[in-house]
Amino acid sequence: MIHLAGFTCCLGGVALYLLTRSTGRDIKSITRVYQLKDLEQLVEVESKVVPLIIAVSGDVGSETPIKCEHSYVLGVFLKRTAEQQVLRRNWRFSWVRNSTLMQPMTKEVPWYLDDGTGRVNVDVSQGELGLALTVGSDVFEKAEPVSLVQGALGYLKGFKILGVRHVERVVPIGTPLTVVGEAVRDGMGNVRIQKPEQGPFYVTYIPLDQLISKLGDLSRRFKYASMGLTVLGVILISKPVIEYILKRIEDTLERRRRQFALKRYDAP
Repeated sequence: MIHLAGFTCCLGGVALYLLTRSTGRDIKSITRVYQLKDLEQLVEVESKVVPLIIAVSGDVGSETPIKCEHSYVLGVFLKRTAEQQVLRRNWRFSWVRNSTLMQPMTKEVPWYLDDGTGRVNVDVSQGELGLALTVGSDVFEKAEPVSLVQGALGYLKGFKILGVRHVERVVPIGTPLTVVGEAVRDGMGNVRIQKPEQGPFYVTYIPLDQLISKLGDLSRRFKYASMGLTVLGVILISKPVIEYILKRIEDTLERRRRQFALKRYDAP
């Protein structure tokens, strides 16, 4: 068991070390673009040699934004969910509130980042976004009144529809975002940011400087954890050997002690 735990710790240390190296390479591969007006020239020079991974910040914008149905909020990604709320009578003849989620609906439109000096299109689908969306509207729509007969039947069945709760979550226009991805030219010759085949990719609310600092801290934590697991694994693996050596030393000292005592006893 000690050997197995030791090997497991060593393997965990190696995995964290590889993750540390990968995170470090990701950080070094990122080119920070402080003003979007400089991106055009940077892509012209750098992207011809290797894939250009950049980090940019700006406000979300779109030429064709989506409008929430139940509010005036405009966004570029929309997720609409509906939850039917009902009352059901249980075996104790008490009315209990239940809800059933309906099939969600999503929408998205082309969008860009704008920092005041320029703009860049972002080719990221909602599935790749990974952001916590902002609630654009939360409305409860009461059920329409039913006839007396329908109400009586519902009461006898122990079932009554209260209404439907509609929730719309969006990435609103004007939201400040930081995007890390590959800068390329599309078919029209315009620069856009997309998810690279290999390399870092982030879409986050965290400002650019804080994101780079956070990635550096994460890499250092992985490094220290890797060293700790490796040392612990080596100790666990070598514990039986250390115990054997200490036992041999103890036996040798005990044997010498007995020999010395025997010589003193035999001496005249």
